[in-house]
Amino acid sequence: QVQLVESGGGLVQPGGSLRLSCAASGSIYSINAMGWFRQAPGKERELVAVIARGGSTDYADSVKGRFTISRDNAKNTAYLQMNSLKPEDTAVYYCNIKDFFNRVYWGKGTLVTVSS
Repeated sequence: QVQLVESGGGLVQPGGSLRLSCAASGSIYSINAMGWFRQAPGKERELVAVIARGGSTDYADSVKGRFTISRDNAKNTAYLQMNSLKPEDTAVYYCNIKDFFNRVYWGKGTLVTVSS
């Protein structure tokens, strides 16, 4: 069984920063892609950023230049550094991984609220 645990969410003022972490544990053979998704109230879940095992990254246009995804393969952990946060970044952020066998796992989410 695979578990993903997100942490680092919270309340931050516009323009502030937060760093999310996602630690994967359990019966993981090998993690290929690690990603962050988010879901705002009344909206569909959307991709925020993804990082391949080799380090290549991709971002949603709305966060390019403000968010940075990274990973530590030895720790099976992904990070999302979020800078210059805006109220529209308010959402539940979910960690997602795809393993060597293309099985997909989700975390339970962490709430990020950007408000003054």
